Amino acid sequence: MAVFTEVGFDEADALVQRIGLGPLTELRGIEGGIENTNYFATTASGHYVLTLFERLGPQQLPYYLCLMKHLAARGMPVPEPVADPDIAPPADHPLSIPADAPCEFLHRVAGKPAAIVQRLEGKSVLAPTAAHCAELGRLLAHMHQAARDFPRLQPNLRGLAWWNDTAPVVLPYLDAPQAALLRSELAYQNHVAASSAYAALPRGPVHADLFRDNAMFATDSDEPRLTGVFDFYFAGTDTWLFDLAVCLNDWAIDLPTGRHDALRADALLAAYVTVRPLTGAERALLPAMLRAAALRFWISRLWDFHLPREASMLKAHDPTHFERVLRERSHPSAAPLSWPVASGLAQAA
Repeated sequence: MAVFTEVGFDEADALVQRIGLGPLTELRGIEGGIENTNYFATTASGHYVLTLFERLGPQQLPYYLCLMKHLAARGMPVPEPVADPDIAPPADHPLSIPADAPCEFLHRVAGKPAAIVQRLEGKSVLAPTAAHCAELGRLLAHMHQAARDFPRLQPNLRGLAWWNDTAPVVLPYLDAPQAALLRSELAYQNHVAASSAYAALPRGPVHADLFRDNAMFATDSDEPRLTGVFDFYFAGTDTWLFDLAVCLNDWAIDLPTGRHDALRADALLAAYVTVRPLTGAERALLPAMLRAAALRFWISRLWDFHLPREASMLKAHDPTHFERVLRERSHPSAAPLSWPVASGLAQAA
C-alpha cells in the first residue's frame, strides 16, 4: 500500500458524503505495499480505507469487490465494500452481467477507479506464533468453503501465464545461478500444471496474497484472536492448495533465512484440515505448490524491485527473500509431508 496518486481532502470528502458516510474528518496516506494508492479515511460514521487502483481496471475489479461482499455476507471477517447508491445492484445472475456493466462498489477518485471499504479492527502480528498460524489456517479453510458458491470467474492474474510472460523481463537483471534457478523452476511448474494430478486439485476463489501483514488480530486479548483479513486485490480463481502454500511460505517461514518453521507450519496445516481436509491430489502436490508460491513472489518482487514505479512512500520488497525460500523448497532434502501433521492430512479421503 503506497501513495502513487495524491488525493485532495475535498475530493475524498465529496465521495464519502455522496455515498452516505457523512463528512470526512481525516485523510491519511498508508505507507507500505507496492500496487495501489491507499488512504485511511475517517468520517462521521466510522473508519474506512480508500483505495485507488493504479494497474487494475473496471474489467477486473468487480471480481475482487464482489468477492469481499460475498464473504462478508457469509460472516467472514473481511472488509465490506461500500456501494454507490446511484448504481443499482444487478438483478440477474452475476455471470450474465456484461464485463463493462457498472459495479456498485466501484467509484472514481482523482481519475482512477477506486473503492472504499470498512477498516478492520486490530493490528497485524509480524512475528506470529503457532497459535496465530492456527487461527489463520482455520479462517483460510472457512473462506475457501464460503466462496464455493461465488458465481464470478476470473483467473489468478499473477498465475502461471503471468510468470511465463514476466520471467524474460526480469532475467537480464539476474546473475547466472539465479537465471538458471528461474528457468528450471518455471519449466518444472509448467510441467506440473500440465499434469492430471494438477487438474484434479479442488479450486475456487483464492486470496493469493494472505501474508502476515494482511491479517489483523485483536489487541484486547491475551490469546490470539483473528479479527480479519484484507487486501483481496490479487484474488482470483485458482487451486485452494496454492492459496494454502502462499500462507505457509510466509506464516511458517523464518524471515532472516527463508527456512521452513515446522512448528508453525504444523499448526497452520492442522487447523486448516480440521475444517477442509486435503484430497489425495492435494497431499501429493503440496511440495510443488510450495515451490510455485515461492516462484510467484520471487518473480513479482524482482519485477517491482528492478522496474519500480514512482510513488510517495513506496518501499519495494527485497526479492532475495523469496529466492531463498524457493531454494529451500526445491532442495532435494525438502520433505514437507514428513511434518508430524502429515498423519492428520492422511485422514482425508
